[in-house]
Amino acid sequence: MEWNLDDSRPIWPQIKDKLTREIIAGTYPMESQFPTVRELAQEAKVNRNTMQRALAELENDGLVITNRTAGRTVTGDRELIGSIKESIARDSISGFLKEMEMLGYGINDIVEMMRETASDQAKGGADK
Repeated sequence: MEWNLDDSRPIWPQIKDKLTREIIAGTYPMESQFPTVRELAQEAKVNRNTMQRALAELENDGLVITNRTAGRTVTGDRELIGSIKESIARDSISGFLKEMEMLGYGINDIVEMMRETASDQAKGGADK
């Protein structure tokens, strides 16, 4: 797994965001055992304290549950995962729309461009 951490903002929120997306995408399935702080810190090449802070935030969000004797597991709460997934999608769409507006596109232009792009991608996928 690639981490692609950068200096544009603190590392632990980047780790939290990446792990959140991986939980939502099913990389870490619901109710499965979650890797240890040590394993993740080694993989990401970060300090264990940095990783621990990110995991603590995932726990605060309810995505990861700590069991003293069994380590961490991914939540089984489908509603929570769905809600966070929708929130991330809406934030992405909002950012995209703001960027397109800054470029001078109106909503109708954006919708048409999205249709064309989706059509092109569907055609490209069928050729493969």
